[in-house]
Amino acid sequence: MANDFATAVEDGLKLSKRLYFGKDRAVSPPRVPTSMEKPGSVNMYMPKAPMLYAVIPDPKIVDNPDIPSYQPHVHGRCDPPALIPLQMNGVELDVDCYLDTAFVRVFGSWRVHCVMGSKSCDCCIAIPMGEEGSILGVEVEVSSKSYCTRLIALEDKERVEKAARPENGGFLKPHIFTLTIPQIDGGSFLSVKLHWSQKLSYCDGEFSLNVPFKFPEYVTPAIKKIPKKEKILLNVNAGTGTEILCKTTSHPLKQLRREAGKLGFSYESEVLKWSSNDFSFSYTVSPSHMVGGILLQSPPLHDIDQREMFSVYFYPGSQQSRKVFRKDIIFMVDISGSMQGKPLEDTKNALSAALAKLDPKDSFNIIAFSGETYLFSTSMELATKEAVERATQWIGVNLIAEGSTDILLPLTKVSFHSDLVLVEVPDLEFASFNF
Repeated sequence: MANDFATAVEDGLKLSKRLYFGKDRAVSPPRVPTSMEKPGSVNMYMPKAPMLYAVIPDPKIVDNPDIPSYQPHVHGRCDPPALIPLQMNGVELDVDCYLDTAFVRVFGSWRVHCVMGSKSCDCCIAIPMGEEGSILGVEVEVSSKSYCTRLIALEDKERVEKAARPENGGFLKPHIFTLTIPQIDGGSFLSVKLHWSQKLSYCDGEFSLNVPFKFPEYVTPAIKKIPKKEKILLNVNAGTGTEILCKTTSHPLKQLRREAGKLGFSYESEVLKWSSNDFSFSYTVSPSHMVGGILLQSPPLHDIDQREMFSVYFYPGSQQSRKVFRKDIIFMVDISGSMQGKPLEDTKNALSAALAKLDPKDSFNIIAFSGETYLFSTSMELATKEAVERATQWIGVNLIAEGSTDILLPLTKVSFHSDLVLVEVPDLEFASFNF
Protein backbone atom coordinates (compact mmCIF):
# COMPACT_ATOMS: atom_id res chain seq x y z
CA MET A 1 0.00 0.00 0.00
CA ALA A 2 2.86 2.39 0.81
CA ASN A 3 4.42 1.74 -2.61
CA ASP A 4 1.11 2.50 -4.36
CA PHE A 5 0.78 5.72 -2.37
CA ALA A 6 4.31 6.83 -3.28
CA THR A 7 3.69 6.08 -6.96
CA ALA A 8 0.45 8.09 -6.87
CA VAL A 9 2.27 11.10 -5.35
CA GLU A 10 5.00 10.83 -7.99
CA ASP A 11 2.34 10.85 -10.71
CA GLY A 12 0.68 13.82 -9.01
CA LEU A 13 3.88 15.84 -8.99
CA LYS A 14 4.28 15.22 -12.71
CA LEU A 15 0.71 16.40 -13.32
CA SER A 16 1.23 19.53 -11.19
CA LYS A 17 3.80 20.77 -13.71
CA ARG A 18 0.80 21.66 -15.89
CA LEU A 19 -0.16 24.44 -13.44
CA TYR A 20 0.59 28.05 -14.42
CA PHE A 21 0.87 30.71 -11.68
CA GLY A 22 2.01 33.64 -13.80
CA LYS A 23 5.27 35.51 -13.29
CA ASP A 24 4.71 36.02 -9.57
CA ARG A 25 5.79 32.49 -8.67
CA ALA A 26 7.54 32.23 -5.30
CA VAL A 27 8.74 28.64 -5.63
CA SER A 28 9.88 26.57 -8.56
CA PRO A 29 7.67 23.77 -9.92
CA PRO A 30 7.94 20.44 -8.06
CA ARG A 31 11.01 18.48 -9.06
CA VAL A 32 10.50 14.82 -9.94
CA PRO A 33 13.54 12.70 -8.96
CA THR A 34 15.82 11.42 -11.68
CA SER A 35 16.38 7.75 -12.39
CA MET A 36 19.53 7.88 -10.23
CA GLU A 37 17.36 8.79 -7.22
CA LYS A 38 14.73 6.10 -7.76
CA PRO A 39 15.98 3.59 -5.13
CA GLY A 40 14.83 5.87 -2.31
CA SER A 41 11.75 7.20 -4.05
CA VAL A 42 9.17 5.39 -1.86
CA ASN A 43 10.42 7.05 1.30
CA MET A 44 10.89 10.32 -0.57
CA TYR A 45 7.17 10.57 -1.36
CA MET A 46 5.83 9.41 2.00
CA PRO A 47 4.44 12.26 4.18
CA LYS A 48 6.82 13.55 6.86
CA ALA A 49 4.32 16.11 8.18
CA PRO A 50 0.52 16.42 8.03
CA MET A 51 -0.36 16.68 4.33
CA LEU A 52 -3.40 17.02 2.07
CA TYR A 53 -3.59 15.68 -1.48
CA ALA A 54 -6.01 16.18 -4.37
CA VAL A 55 -7.15 12.77 -5.63
CA ILE A 56 -7.02 13.01 -9.44
CA PRO A 57 -8.64 10.18 -11.43
CA ASP A 58 -9.05 12.38 -14.55
CA PRO A 59 -5.97 14.48 -15.47
CA LYS A 60 -8.07 16.83 -17.64
CA ILE A 61 -9.39 18.60 -14.50
CA VAL A 62 -5.89 19.70 -13.44
CA ASP A 63 -5.47 23.48 -13.84
CA ASN A 64 -5.02 26.66 -11.79
CA PRO A 65 -8.56 27.67 -10.66
CA ASP A 66 -7.54 31.36 -10.66
CA ILE A 67 -5.59 31.55 -13.91
CA PRO A 68 -6.96 29.07 -16.46
CA SER A 69 -4.35 28.28 -19.06
CA TYR A 70 -4.02 26.30 -22.24
CA GLN A 71 -3.55 22.65 -21.32
CA PRO A 72 -2.48 20.00 -23.82
CA HIS A 73 -5.13 17.30 -24.10
CA VAL A 74 -4.48 14.27 -21.93
CA HIS A 75 -5.79 10.89 -23.03
CA GLY A 76 -7.05 8.30 -20.58
CA ARG A 77 -7.45 8.33 -16.80
CA CYS A 78 -5.16 7.83 -13.84
CA ASP A 79 -5.59 4.31 -12.49
CA PRO A 80 -5.01 4.34 -9.61
CA PRO A 81 -5.73 8.08 -9.16
CA ALA A 82 -2.76 10.44 -8.88
CA LEU A 83 -2.20 12.43 -5.67
CA ILE A 84 -1.22 16.11 -6.03
CA PRO A 85 0.07 17.63 -2.75
CA LEU A 86 -2.04 20.68 -1.88
CA GLN A 87 -0.46 24.02 -1.04
CA MET A 88 -0.63 24.98 2.65
CA ASN A 89 -1.48 28.54 3.70
CA GLY A 90 -0.97 28.34 7.47
CA VAL A 91 -0.12 25.84 10.19
CA GLU A 92 -0.19 25.73 13.98
CA LEU A 93 1.27 22.94 16.12
CA ASP A 94 -0.02 22.62 19.68
CA VAL A 95 1.60 19.99 21.93
CA ASP A 96 0.76 19.11 25.54
CA CYS A 97 3.19 16.71 27.24
CA TYR A 98 1.95 14.82 30.30
CA LEU A 99 4.42 12.39 31.89
CA ASP A 100 5.51 10.15 28.97
CA THR A 101 2.66 11.01 26.56
CA ALA A 102 2.30 13.93 24.15
CA PHE A 103 -1.10 15.07 22.89
CA VAL A 104 -0.58 16.73 19.52
CA ARG A 105 -2.96 19.03 17.66
CA VAL A 106 -2.31 20.50 14.23
CA PHE A 107 -4.47 23.30 12.82
CA GLY A 108 -3.84 23.95 9.14
CA SER A 109 -5.30 25.61 6.06
CA TRP A 110 -4.88 24.05 2.63
CA ARG A 111 -6.21 25.04 -0.80
CA VAL A 112 -7.25 22.93 -3.77
CA HIS A 113 -4.97 24.94 -6.04
CA CYS A 114 -4.70 22.35 -8.80
CA VAL A 115 -8.28 21.68 -9.96
CA MET A 116 -10.44 23.81 -12.26
CA GLY A 117 -12.98 25.98 -10.45
CA SER A 118 -15.82 24.20 -12.25
CA LYS A 119 -14.63 20.73 -11.22
CA SER A 120 -14.25 18.86 -7.94
CA CYS A 121 -12.14 16.05 -6.51
CA ASP A 122 -11.72 14.01 -3.35
CA CYS A 123 -9.01 15.14 -0.93
CA CYS A 124 -6.81 12.73 1.01
CA ILE A 125 -5.47 13.67 4.46
CA ALA A 126 -2.24 11.93 5.55
CA ILE A 127 -1.14 12.10 9.19
CA PRO A 128 2.30 10.78 10.14
CA MET A 129 2.57 10.30 13.91
CA GLY A 130 5.51 9.89 16.25
CA GLU A 131 6.45 6.95 18.46
CA GLU A 132 3.46 4.71 19.31
CA GLY A 133 1.10 7.23 17.70
CA SER A 134 -2.67 6.90 18.07
CA ILE A 135 -5.14 8.99 16.07
CA LEU A 136 -7.67 10.81 18.27
CA GLY A 137 -9.73 12.88 15.84
CA VAL A 138 -10.01 14.78 12.56
CA GLU A 139 -12.22 17.81 11.79
CA VAL A 140 -12.55 19.47 8.39
CA GLU A 141 -14.42 22.61 7.35
CA VAL A 142 -14.78 23.61 3.71
CA SER A 143 -17.25 26.10 2.21
CA SER A 144 -20.57 25.37 3.93
CA LYS A 145 -19.74 21.77 4.80
CA SER A 146 -17.97 20.16 7.73
CA TYR A 147 -16.70 16.67 8.47
CA CYS A 148 -15.46 15.01 11.66
CA THR A 149 -14.53 11.59 12.97
CA ARG A 150 -16.37 10.09 15.92
CA LEU A 151 -16.21 7.10 18.24
CA ILE A 152 -18.61 4.27 17.50
CA ALA A 153 -20.18 1.78 19.85
CA LEU A 154 -18.89 -1.79 19.78
CA GLU A 155 -22.25 -3.05 18.54
CA ASP A 156 -21.97 -0.73 15.51
CA LYS A 157 -18.40 -1.72 14.64
CA GLU A 158 -19.22 -4.65 12.37
CA ARG A 159 -21.84 -2.67 10.44
CA VAL A 160 -19.49 0.29 9.93
CA GLU A 161 -16.60 -1.93 8.85
CA LYS A 162 -18.78 -3.55 6.20
CA ALA A 163 -19.82 -0.16 4.83
CA ALA A 164 -16.29 1.29 4.90
CA ARG A 165 -14.14 1.12 1.78
CA PRO A 166 -10.33 0.73 1.93
CA GLU A 167 -9.83 3.73 -0.38
CA ASN A 168 -11.59 5.99 2.14
CA GLY A 169 -8.81 5.71 4.68
CA GLY A 170 -6.70 3.52 6.92
CA PHE A 171 -3.08 3.04 7.87
CA LEU A 172 -0.44 3.23 5.12
CA LYS A 173 2.10 2.21 7.73
CA PRO A 174 1.67 1.67 11.49
CA HIS A 175 2.43 5.37 12.06
CA ILE A 176 0.76 6.97 9.00
CA PHE A 177 -3.04 7.36 8.98
CA THR A 178 -5.02 8.51 5.94
CA LEU A 179 -8.60 9.74 5.52
CA THR A 180 -10.46 10.82 2.37
CA ILE A 181 -12.85 13.81 2.21
CA PRO A 182 -15.25 13.56 -0.77
CA GLN A 183 -15.93 16.01 -3.58
CA ILE A 184 -14.18 19.29 -2.82
CA ASP A 185 -14.52 22.05 -5.43
CA GLY A 186 -11.45 23.39 -7.17
CA GLY A 187 -10.11 26.55 -5.53
CA SER A 188 -11.68 25.71 -2.14
CA PHE A 189 -9.90 26.31 1.16
CA LEU A 190 -9.93 23.50 3.72
CA SER A 191 -9.57 24.25 7.42
CA VAL A 192 -8.34 21.07 9.11
CA LYS A 193 -7.83 20.09 12.76
CA LEU A 194 -5.85 16.93 13.47
CA HIS A 195 -5.44 15.36 16.91
CA TRP A 196 -3.28 12.42 17.93
CA SER A 197 -1.21 11.13 20.84
CA GLN A 198 2.31 9.72 20.84
CA LYS A 199 4.92 8.59 23.33
CA LEU A 200 7.97 10.48 24.51
CA SER A 201 11.13 8.41 24.49
CA TYR A 202 13.10 8.14 27.75
CA CYS A 203 16.80 7.37 28.10
CA ASP A 204 19.28 8.09 30.90
CA GLY A 205 16.96 10.49 32.69
CA GLU A 206 16.06 12.48 29.55
CA PHE A 207 12.66 12.71 27.85
CA SER A 208 12.62 13.35 24.09
CA LEU A 209 9.72 14.45 21.90
CA ASN A 210 9.77 14.24 18.11
CA VAL A 211 6.74 15.36 16.08
CA PRO A 212 6.69 14.92 12.27
CA PHE A 213 6.81 18.49 10.98
CA LYS A 214 8.98 18.37 7.87
CA PHE A 215 7.08 19.90 4.94
CA PRO A 216 8.31 19.52 1.34
CA GLU A 217 9.02 22.71 -0.57
CA TYR A 218 6.20 22.15 -3.05
CA VAL A 219 3.45 22.71 -0.42
CA THR A 220 4.58 26.35 -0.08
CA PRO A 221 2.07 28.64 -1.91
CA ALA A 222 3.46 29.64 -5.29
CA ILE A 223 2.23 33.25 -5.02
CA LYS A 224 4.65 35.56 -3.20
CA LYS A 225 2.04 37.92 -1.74
CA ILE A 226 0.30 35.24 0.32
CA PRO A 227 1.44 35.61 3.98
CA LYS A 228 2.69 32.39 5.57
CA LYS A 229 2.48 32.14 9.37
CA GLU A 230 3.93 29.23 11.33
CA LYS A 231 3.09 28.81 15.01
CA ILE A 232 4.11 26.29 17.72
CA LEU A 233 2.79 26.03 21.28
CA LEU A 234 4.34 23.58 23.76
CA ASN A 235 3.25 22.78 27.31
CA VAL A 236 5.14 20.34 29.52
CA ASN A 237 3.65 18.87 32.70
CA ALA A 238 6.07 16.41 34.30
CA GLY A 239 3.60 15.48 37.03
CA THR A 240 6.06 16.41 39.77
CA GLY A 241 6.82 19.52 41.76
CA THR A 242 10.50 19.35 40.85
CA GLU A 243 12.53 21.42 38.40
CA ILE A 244 12.49 20.66 34.67
CA LEU A 245 15.73 21.27 32.80
CA CYS A 246 15.47 21.94 29.04
CA LYS A 247 18.13 20.25 26.92
CA THR A 248 17.53 20.67 23.17
CA THR A 249 14.95 22.14 20.79
CA SER A 250 14.66 22.19 17.00
CA HIS A 251 12.83 25.53 16.73
CA PRO A 252 13.53 28.89 18.45
CA LEU A 253 11.03 28.65 21.33
CA LYS A 254 10.19 31.53 23.66
CA GLN A 255 9.49 30.62 27.27
CA LEU A 256 6.04 31.79 28.39
CA ARG A 257 5.93 30.40 31.93
CA ARG A 258 7.87 28.27 34.38
CA GLU A 259 6.38 26.59 37.44
CA ALA A 260 7.44 23.64 39.53
CA GLY A 261 7.13 20.66 37.21
CA LYS A 262 5.58 22.72 34.38
CA LEU A 263 6.86 24.70 31.40
CA GLY A 264 5.23 26.65 28.56
CA PHE A 265 6.78 27.77 25.26
CA SER A 266 5.72 29.39 22.01
CA TYR A 267 7.12 30.12 18.58
CA GLU A 268 5.47 32.27 15.91
CA SER A 269 6.91 33.64 12.72
CA GLU A 270 6.15 34.82 9.20
CA VAL A 271 8.13 32.43 6.99
CA LEU A 272 9.16 32.19 3.37
CA LYS A 273 9.00 28.39 3.46
CA TRP A 274 7.41 25.97 5.88
CA SER A 275 9.36 24.05 8.48
CA SER A 276 11.86 21.64 6.94
CA ASN A 277 12.67 19.97 10.29
CA ASP A 278 10.67 17.77 12.62
CA PHE A 279 9.73 19.51 15.86
CA SER A 280 11.90 18.04 18.60
CA PHE A 281 12.32 18.93 22.25
CA SER A 282 14.08 17.20 25.14
CA TYR A 283 14.23 17.79 28.90
CA THR A 284 15.18 16.14 32.17
CA VAL A 285 13.17 15.80 35.37
CA SER A 286 14.71 15.33 38.81
CA PRO A 287 18.14 14.51 37.40
CA SER A 288 19.57 13.22 40.69
CA HIS A 289 16.59 11.96 42.69
CA MET A 290 14.03 9.20 42.43
CA VAL A 291 10.53 10.66 42.25
CA GLY A 292 7.15 8.94 42.01
CA GLY A 293 3.49 9.59 42.58
CA ILE A 294 -0.06 8.97 41.46
CA LEU A 295 -2.39 11.21 39.43
CA LEU A 296 -6.19 10.99 39.68
CA GLN A 297 -8.54 12.33 37.00
CA SER A 298 -12.32 12.47 36.93
CA PRO A 299 -14.03 12.60 33.51
CA PRO A 300 -15.64 15.85 32.30
CA LEU A 301 -19.34 16.15 33.06
CA HIS A 302 -20.52 15.60 29.46
CA ASP A 303 -17.96 12.94 28.50
CA ILE A 304 -19.50 9.69 27.23
CA ASP A 305 -16.89 7.70 29.14
CA GLN A 306 -17.55 8.41 32.83
CA ARG A 307 -14.89 6.08 34.23
CA GLU A 308 -12.39 7.46 36.74
CA MET A 309 -8.74 7.35 35.65
CA PHE A 310 -5.42 7.15 37.47
CA SER A 311 -1.77 7.06 36.48
CA VAL A 312 1.18 5.87 38.56
CA TYR A 313 4.57 7.27 37.56
CA PHE A 314 8.15 6.78 38.69
CA TYR A 315 11.30 8.62 37.61
CA PRO A 316 14.41 6.61 38.52
CA GLY A 317 16.77 9.57 38.43
CA SER A 318 20.38 9.37 37.22
CA GLN A 319 22.43 8.81 40.37
CA GLN A 320 24.16 5.53 39.66
CA SER A 321 25.91 5.46 43.04
CA ARG A 322 22.65 5.30 45.01
CA LYS A 323 22.25 2.16 47.10
CA VAL A 324 19.69 -0.19 45.56
CA PHE A 325 16.96 -1.40 47.91
CA ARG A 326 16.20 -5.06 48.44
CA LYS A 327 13.32 -6.25 46.26
CA ASP A 328 10.57 -8.84 46.70
CA ILE A 329 8.97 -9.46 43.32
CA ILE A 330 6.25 -11.77 42.02
CA PHE A 331 6.11 -12.18 38.25
CA MET A 332 2.63 -12.93 36.89
CA VAL A 333 2.73 -14.47 33.40
CA ASP A 334 -0.24 -14.83 31.04
CA ILE A 335 0.00 -18.25 29.33
CA SER A 336 -3.52 -18.35 27.83
CA GLY A 337 -4.10 -19.54 24.27
CA SER A 338 -3.75 -16.02 22.87
CA MET A 339 -0.05 -16.05 23.84
CA GLN A 340 0.89 -18.89 21.47
CA GLY A 341 3.98 -18.50 19.32
CA LYS A 342 6.14 -15.39 19.31
CA PRO A 343 4.36 -13.51 22.17
CA LEU A 344 5.09 -16.31 24.63
CA GLU A 345 8.66 -16.81 23.39
CA ASP A 346 9.34 -13.10 23.80
CA THR A 347 7.81 -13.24 27.28
CA LYS A 348 10.04 -16.16 28.29
CA ASN A 349 13.15 -14.33 27.07
CA ALA A 350 12.19 -11.13 28.90
CA LEU A 351 11.38 -13.01 32.12
CA SER A 352 14.72 -14.85 32.03
CA ALA A 353 16.52 -11.54 31.47
CA ALA A 354 14.70 -9.98 34.45
CA LEU A 355 15.63 -12.90 36.73
CA ALA A 356 19.27 -12.65 35.67
CA LYS A 357 19.39 -9.00 36.81
CA LEU A 358 18.10 -9.68 40.33
CA ASP A 359 20.52 -9.35 43.23
CA PRO A 360 21.15 -12.52 45.31
CA LYS A 361 19.57 -10.74 48.30
CA ASP A 362 16.34 -10.12 46.37
CA SER A 363 13.51 -12.63 46.52
CA PHE A 364 11.08 -13.67 43.81
CA ASN A 365 8.36 -16.04 42.72
CA ILE A 366 6.59 -16.77 39.43
CA ILE A 367 2.87 -17.37 38.90
CA ALA A 368 1.74 -18.47 35.44
CA PHE A 369 -1.97 -18.29 34.74
CA SER A 370 -4.52 -19.25 32.10
CA GLY A 371 -7.70 -20.94 33.27
CA GLU A 372 -5.55 -22.36 36.08
CA THR A 373 -2.51 -21.13 38.01
CA TYR A 374 1.00 -22.62 38.22
CA LEU A 375 3.48 -21.59 40.95
CA PHE A 376 7.22 -21.85 40.64
CA SER A 377 7.49 -22.14 44.43
CA THR A 378 5.11 -22.26 47.38
CA SER A 379 7.11 -19.44 49.01
CA MET A 380 9.38 -16.56 48.00
CA GLU A 381 12.84 -17.66 46.81
CA LEU A 382 16.11 -15.80 47.25
CA ALA A 383 17.53 -14.91 43.82
CA THR A 384 20.63 -17.06 44.15
CA LYS A 385 22.36 -18.44 41.08
CA GLU A 386 20.90 -21.88 41.76
CA ALA A 387 17.35 -20.57 42.25
CA VAL A 388 17.50 -18.53 39.04
CA GLU A 389 18.71 -21.58 37.12
CA ARG A 390 15.85 -23.67 38.52
CA ALA A 391 13.39 -20.93 37.61
CA THR A 392 14.74 -20.76 34.05
CA GLN A 393 14.27 -24.53 33.68
CA TRP A 394 10.76 -24.26 35.17
CA ILE A 395 9.89 -21.54 32.67
CA GLY A 396 10.93 -23.75 29.75
CA VAL A 397 8.84 -26.70 30.95
CA ASN A 398 5.71 -25.04 32.34
CA LEU A 399 5.04 -21.94 30.23
CA ILE A 400 2.84 -23.48 27.52
CA ALA A 401 0.15 -21.31 25.92
CA GLU A 402 -3.31 -22.87 26.17
CA GLY A 403 -6.72 -22.31 27.73
CA SER A 404 -8.66 -19.21 28.74
CA THR A 405 -7.56 -16.18 30.77
CA ASP A 406 -8.44 -15.83 34.46
CA ILE A 407 -6.30 -13.24 36.25
CA LEU A 408 -8.40 -13.27 39.43
CA LEU A 409 -6.96 -16.59 40.65
CA PRO A 410 -3.30 -15.47 40.67
CA LEU A 411 -4.23 -12.11 42.20
CA THR A 412 -5.90 -13.83 45.16
CA LYS A 413 -2.72 -15.84 45.74
CA VAL A 414 -0.63 -12.67 46.17
CA SER A 415 -3.21 -10.40 47.82
CA PHE A 416 -1.81 -11.10 51.30
CA HIS A 417 1.69 -9.92 50.33
CA SER A 418 1.05 -6.20 50.74
CA ASP A 419 4.78 -5.36 50.67
CA LEU A 420 5.56 -7.04 47.35
CA VAL A 421 6.26 -5.52 43.94
CA LEU A 422 3.89 -7.18 41.45
CA VAL A 423 5.02 -7.32 37.82
CA GLU A 424 2.56 -8.58 35.19
CA VAL A 425 4.24 -10.05 32.12
CA PRO A 426 1.69 -10.41 29.26
CA ASP A 427 4.05 -9.69 26.36
CA LEU A 428 7.49 -8.16 26.78
CA GLU A 429 8.97 -8.15 23.29
CA PHE A 430 10.30 -4.62 23.75
CA ALA A 431 10.72 -4.62 27.53
CA SER A 432 13.98 -4.08 29.40
CA PHE A 433 14.65 -4.43 33.10
CA ASN A 434 17.06 -2.24 35.06
CA PHE A 435 16.76 -3.22 38.69
